[in-house]
Amino acid sequence: MEFRIDPWSHVMIKEYEKLFQYFGIRPFSEVVDELKSAVEPHPLMVRGVIFGHRDFNNIVNALKRGEEFAVVTGLMPSGRMHFGHKMLIDQIIYYQGLGARIFLIVADVEAYAVRKIGRKESIELALYDYVTNYIALGLSKSNLHLYFQSNYHPKYYRLIQMISRKLTFAELRAAYGDDLEVGKVMSVVTQIADILHPQLREFGGFKDVLVPVGPDQDPHLRLTRDLSQRFESEFGLKPPASTYHRFMSGLDGGKMSSSRPESYITLNEDPAIASQKLMNAFTGGRATAEEQRRLGGEPEKCVIYEFYAYHLVPDDGELSKIYYECRTGRILCGECKLRASDMLVKFLNEHRRKYEKAVDKVYEYINPPDF
Repeated sequence: MEFRIDPWSHVMIKEYEKLFQYFGIRPFSEVVDELKSAVEPHPLMVRGVIFGHRDFNNIVNALKRGEEFAVVTGLMPSGRMHFGHKMLIDQIIYYQGLGARIFLIVADVEAYAVRKIGRKESIELALYDYVTNYIALGLSKSNLHLYFQSNYHPKYYRLIQMISRKLTFAELRAAYGDDLEVGKVMSVVTQIADILHPQLREFGGFKDVLVPVGPDQDPHLRLTRDLSQRFESEFGLKPPASTYHRFMSGLDGGKMSSSRPESYITLNEDPAIASQKLMNAFTGGRATAEEQRRLGGEPEKCVIYEFYAYHLVPDDGELSKIYYECRTGRILCGECKLRASDMLVKFLNEHRRKYEKAVDKVYEYINPPDF
């Protein structure tokens, strides 16, 4: 049976080990100790949420040498920003703190062409949902290169056109399947330019570029790495490094998706509604309280534990205690949900105050295109 992933799939990836087997992604655990010798790893790295990589050793070496490197990521303004998105911007803020140059792309062209989102809607979502929330979470203007795909530099658009020369439809079908339309093809070529252009002299000439993504985006990375080598002699490009983080489960235990509001909690959710959603979320608890006390819970399957591990509990010791209480049946799901809910409400109230201050700063960070 073929194992395929693509960036437009609605299938939830659970078998992460197959990414090592089929696509050559390496376990991130093999580079954590080396990273510790240079800097303090992000908690998501230590906890295994960031589980895989390609060539992250290059980034570790750059950190050891005190050399600049670039980090490239994007935001898709096609739905509300939720806690599943927060994982990525937490990583970006971490790398920014290490001195990395951040290239943050607003994929408004893809939102229009592939997701069929209106221009005005996508631009306003980008500005007042995503970028404002990013600022509230701690994104700085320093070392930041934030742009819309539809409002950027002429040499970026020239690179998009030149990339098309060395790309075939056979390769696109091999990477993404047969369900290709013109908008998707243009989106692929544009994203390749997004990832590669920081290596060009006009954009900083960075020797090392890192792209942190979810595993569904690996087809883009594999194709981009291949294309970079075809332009090595012409532009001096080389394959970018990448890291891969686990997806958060939806509140119902399925995939967290922007098209299903019941599956997620937004960064701007009313705290009372967010609390209710969390109290109704899927857990790793047993069928009865008696079984829970006797057998213990299964935090590995629990949405509540994911919120603890990904967002709510920064201290590893406290997280280990929560895991132990669940595993040994010392706490039941209702009590655990109440504790998580209190933490979530506290976070959302504090974040709302930061968000309200960040709204007035948006245009200091980015120049939006016309509708």
